[in-house]
Amino acid sequence: MRIGIIAHLLHPIAEPFAGGLEMHTHLLARALRERGHAVTVFASSHSESRLGLEAICTETALASVGTTEATNVAFFKEHHAYLSLMNGLRHRDFDVIHNNSLHYLPVTLADSLPMPMVTTLHTPPFCWLESGVRLCSARNHAFVAVSQSVAALWEHVAKADEIILNGIDLNNFAFRRHADETGYLVWYGRIVPEKGLHFAIDAARRIGLPLRIAGPILDQDYFRTRIAPQLGLDAVHVGHLAHSDLAGLVGGARAFLCTPMWDEPYGLVVAEALACGVPVAAFARGATPEILDPSCGVLAMPDDVASLAAAGRAALTLDRRDCRKRAEHICDARRMVDGYEALYRRRIAMGRANARPASSEALAEAAVSPPLDNSIHA
Repeated sequence: MRIGIIAHLLHPIAEPFAGGLEMHTHLLARALRERGHAVTVFASSHSESRLGLEAICTETALASVGTTEATNVAFFKEHHAYLSLMNGLRHRDFDVIHNNSLHYLPVTLADSLPMPMVTTLHTPPFCWLESGVRLCSARNHAFVAVSQSVAALWEHVAKADEIILNGIDLNNFAFRRHADETGYLVWYGRIVPEKGLHFAIDAARRIGLPLRIAGPILDQDYFRTRIAPQLGLDAVHVGHLAHSDLAGLVGGARAFLCTPMWDEPYGLVVAEALACGVPVAAFARGATPEILDPSCGVLAMPDDVASLAAAGRAALTLDRRDCRKRAEHICDARRMVDGYEALYRRRIAMGRANARPASSEALAEAAVSPPLDNSIHA
C-alpha cells in the first residue's frame, strides 16, 4: 500500500521523543515500512528522514515560545502547512491517508481527497479539533480511538469506528527478571503540570525508596517552582534519555509511579514499564485501568498522595513475569499495526467499490435512452 501519514508539527518525529504521540507516529511509520508498504510521513523538518519524510514545516513548539505574537506566528505556520498539504494531496496517488495530527484542518478537509482517510483520536476533545471533527463530511473516512476511554469522551461529537489500542515495540523494552540491587522507583514522561510529577516525589518519600526521574522539561515554570525545590539525593532528574538508556532505567526500577492529572488517552509509559517487568502504581484515570489488571498494577485515588504511596507499596509485591505477560497480551505494537493494516485495506476496498463503473446493462440502457434535455445538443 502507498500510505501517507500526517504527523503533528510541535515536535520532530525523532528520538528522543518529546512524548507518546511522537513515538506512536514513529513506530507506526517504521513498522509499516518494514512490512513492505511505501510510507511517506508529513512532519516537521527535524523528523527522522528514514521514515520517508516530507517536511512541511519547522517545529512549531520552538516558534510559539515567548510572546503572544510568537504564538500567533506558530498558529499560522501550522495552518498554512496543513492547508497546503491537504490541497496537494488531492493530486497524489496514495492509497490511504492516516491523519495522526491533532490539527483541525486535515479532518475538516478529508472530503476533498480522492483516497480514504483514517483519523486517530489521541486526546480528549478540545475546541479546535472538536470543531474539525464535527465538520468532517467525508464518505470514506474512519475515526479510531486509542482506548475505550477516549471513545467515550468523543461519543457526543463522533462515534469511533474502531478502537485500536496503542502499542510499543517490546524488543525495545526488554524484560528484566530482577530489579537493580540499589532499589529505586521510577517516574518518566514530559515534565509538565498535568503529568503530576510532584505527587510521585511525595509518594516515593512515603514509600521510603529513592525516585529517579526522566523526561524533557517542557514547562520551565512548573519545574522551577514545583519540582526543582524537591530534588535531592532521594529524587534525581537524570535528564531526557534516548530509548535504550530509558529502557535500562525503567527496567531496573522496583515499581513505576504513574501520576496523570488528566484523563490519559492511553499511557504508553505504562505499557513500557510492564514490558520491562516493572509493576505499576497509578492514579485511576483515563485508559490506565484498561491496561492494568491486578496481576501487574495497583490503582490509586487520583491526586491522593497517601493512596498512591499505598498502591506503590502493594505494587512492590507483584510478580515481574506477570507484568511482562500483560504487556505481551495487550501492548504489542504488532497487534496495533495489524489493526491499522486491516482498517486501511477495508477502507481502500470501500473506496474502490464506490468508484466501480456502472454495470454493462446500465451503460447500454443509458446509451439508447434519449437525453432528458435535447437542447444541450443543439
